[in-house]
Amino acid sequence: MLSPSTTRFVGRLQARDPEAWFELWETFGPVIRARLARWGRGRIGPETVQDLTQETLAALADAIDRHDPSRGARFSTWLLAIARHMLSGEMDRRNAQKRGSGRRPSGLEPEWMEDTRPGRRPESDAPDEQFERAVFRAKVEAAFRKVEKETDFVDFSVYRMRILDGRSGKEVAEALGTSEATVSRRLSRVREALRERLAEVMELWSFTPEEREEAERKGLAANPKKADDHAFDQALAEILHAEIPVRPEDPPRGS
Repeated sequence: MLSPSTTRFVGRLQARDPEAWFELWETFGPVIRARLARWGRGRIGPETVQDLTQETLAALADAIDRHDPSRGARFSTWLLAIARHMLSGEMDRRNAQKRGSGRRPSGLEPEWMEDTRPGRRPESDAPDEQFERAVFRAKVEAAFRKVEKETDFVDFSVYRMRILDGRSGKEVAEALGTSEATVSRRLSRVREALRERLAEVMELWSFTPEEREEAERKGLAANPKKADDHAFDQALAEILHAEIPVRPEDPPRGS
């Protein structure tokens, strides 16, 4: 079964809640656009990439409540398989137009609702490490944006300067005309908010225990007893600063 938070969000999506749709688009749209553009290798333009991204996320929203946890499919696996299907369908349509035939793309659900546990699916069909990293970072960025919108502007500025910009507590205090103790308190407030929002986002967009535990494995534990503050801040900064390398991908079937 889906988590309660996922179920509520899916309900909002299916009710065409514009805020829910924007959140979905803002979080995973960039990940899908980048992968589709890479697969397309210049054969599809940016407008088509944009359209296929929207179709991918719409298909996800329409089918997510039928997720079967016994099949072991990760959220990232669904996302990648739907995107692959959408691009394959587009290339099928183009090829059919060239041949003058009416060929239709194959069905969607059997392809991306398959069991994806090790040994159950061809490795080439599963998300690669680069895509997994991009999806995880998208979740982290979503939590970061939520906290930025919800917290005091000065508090968040302190966290950004101190952690993301790497400035010392003394430098931040001098820049804001306050004490280092105040900087520390503001930093702590934002850090705790980030822990809470990260836990919520990971729960929302995770289908498997492995995905739900990914943040903790990467140093972003919600429970401060399991990870000290410095390690949390350092892990978050590394994730947000990381560059996802671009490498060529095999085109999907039908291209």
